[in-house]
Amino acid sequence: MNSEELKQLENDLWRSADTLRANSDLKASEYSTPVLGLIFLKFADNRYRRFEKEILKEYAKLKGTRREKPLSDIAVEKSGFYLPDHARYDYLLNLPEEQDIAKAIKKAMEAIEEYKQELRGVLPQNEYFRLTRTDRTIPGQLLKNFANIPAQAEGDIFGQIYEYFLGNFAMAEGQGGGEFFTPRSVVRLMVEIIEPFGGKVFDPACGSGGMFVQSAKFIDRHRDELKNGDGGDIYVYGQEKTLETVKLAKMNLAVNGLRGDVKQANTYYENPHDSFGLFDYVLTNPPFNVDDVSLSSVEKDRRFNTYGIPRNKSKVKKSEQGKETVPNANYLWINLFATSLNDKGRAALVMANSASDARHSEADIRRTLIESNLISTMLTLPSNMFYTVTLPATLWFFDKAKQDERILFIDSRNIFTQIDRAHREFSEEQISNIAVISHLRRGKRHKFVQLIDRYFARGMEKLAENKAQVGPVAEQLLAVLDNGNGKQAVAGLLAQWSGLKKLQERYHQYLAGEAGAAAIDKKNAAQQQLRQAFVPFFEALHEGLKQLARIIRGHEKEQAEAARQATKRLAVDRRIKTLKTALEELLTEVKNAESFFRHIHWLQERFPQAEYEDVTGLCKLATLAEVKEQDYSLNPGRYVGVVIEEDGKTEEEFIAELLAMNEELSRLNEEARGLEVVIDKNIRQIGGEE
Repeated sequence: MNSEELKQLENDLWRSADTLRANSDLKASEYSTPVLGLIFLKFADNRYRRFEKEILKEYAKLKGTRREKPLSDIAVEKSGFYLPDHARYDYLLNLPEEQDIAKAIKKAMEAIEEYKQELRGVLPQNEYFRLTRTDRTIPGQLLKNFANIPAQAEGDIFGQIYEYFLGNFAMAEGQGGGEFFTPRSVVRLMVEIIEPFGGKVFDPACGSGGMFVQSAKFIDRHRDELKNGDGGDIYVYGQEKTLETVKLAKMNLAVNGLRGDVKQANTYYENPHDSFGLFDYVLTNPPFNVDDVSLSSVEKDRRFNTYGIPRNKSKVKKSEQGKETVPNANYLWINLFATSLNDKGRAALVMANSASDARHSEADIRRTLIESNLISTMLTLPSNMFYTVTLPATLWFFDKAKQDERILFIDSRNIFTQIDRAHREFSEEQISNIAVISHLRRGKRHKFVQLIDRYFARGMEKLAENKAQVGPVAEQLLAVLDNGNGKQAVAGLLAQWSGLKKLQERYHQYLAGEAGAAAIDKKNAAQQQLRQAFVPFFEALHEGLKQLARIIRGHEKEQAEAARQATKRLAVDRRIKTLKTALEELLTEVKNAESFFRHIHWLQERFPQAEYEDVTGLCKLATLAEVKEQDYSLNPGRYVGVVIEEDGKTEEEFIAELLAMNEELSRLNEEARGLEVVIDKNIRQIGGEE
């Protein structure tokens, strides 16, 4: 299953499941756990099915011998699960509607837990009864919905489906949803920067376990960077105060094949993993601005007091002594991340923007952290990236093995992809572009040219796919546009695409000559020359497609005018409609292909030497002296500056354009006043006043 098919499957599954909820009285929070449980059940069944022949063969082989084992033991050894007949997905799917399907699902979940020690008390059971509150068929309909997941689908596909549903449920639940889910693209950026290549990973506010999943996926994506491609395994440790969320996390770990230990605990007051100085990596998105943490419970805890404790600036009243709370727990979390790392550990955490400039006792803690040389990078996120807050947050990065005292500041507020009116995310390419800034700062120039190579490969692949569409579109064009201008435009389009062959040859020459070059400077120069060779091709292509669109519109107008003069109703020309759709699809695909070359240009324009340099409005590598000058602020906006965009217009051109717009506004206002008179008159006539 490729990525497009998986995306379609995710959308279809979600749409079907959400439609069932919309037609019931269930809240998203009531619906999410049982739905995620069924995804888990389908995963367990698929995995068991995959190993079933081996399990039965082993059982038959050992039966009657001294080494005989129960079927359940063999199944758990080989597949990780044992599913008795009444826990199999097909059994539940084929139950008659008159049976109590919610009860049958509960028994299936009990059976899975019985043979899987780490899942005891984790899987949803009684939650399936509430699905039947207004419609007893919902459990059965959900079983049919998730039966559409292919039988051959394995862990990675289920992991993505599970995360997709987690994200959608978080969005549906709004404020409450953000407590268990951090958007995937934010987590991806965090792990791409800290690079968790194996070891112990800790999340003291782990929610549904997304940080752990993305850490494992990072290792899979970059396994070629490990010695001999092996090793790099992680063991995860999590804490979460809400039991329901702990259950979601444990299911998430099981679906994604992760080893670890997630415990229910209130991190302010409990330390079940004895975290001080223990972990290779810490990743988390803690709750922001909590103000009810007992000061007496944390002030003697070395997890929180090593770099200072946040305190109220005013002296506590006598009557309040012993009841004092921490004014804001943000710096308790920041302390915890720093103290949980071992000598070479790295951390990434999401934090409220206000913490970067917080005053009083928080400022003292921040100064201590900076002077202890723990903070490696500060990155401002765009607004609307989270389901709980619209204001931008900041990512803090710690590195206990830092080689110098400088801090990298990145302002990514203008880098995002809008997914709907209220939410944004990073695209895969935007994540890579931001992360490579950090890699360049650490002297990993090879990662920069490797990223450019990857974009070239993706772009060339897309262009080859686009070219296959050109022939059929050209035939459609010629069938409709039979005049001279139409034929000429089509010939121009074909000629423009024929230019791709030379570019493909040049790309293959680059691959043969420079792709394996050890010298970064030489390779970077070759990449820049190759990218520039594509500029005229895309410019001509866009102009040709625009010309064709103009000709099609002109053809439509001619048809409309002919129909008007003949006093006939214009029939819709289906050929033109189909043609316009095909042309729009081709233009979209061309833009998709071109986007990879735009990313190459974005990177090369900002880092032309394939090495780190400060870029106004984007990034700044600040010395300790510069940070002191800013009163130890960690707000990236103070360091990176802003770019004043030029529109390229002269003063005269600007004034002329402004006057033209004002004339247009006056004309529209006049038309609006005329319409007001007509509407007023019509209403009076209806009311019998005229």
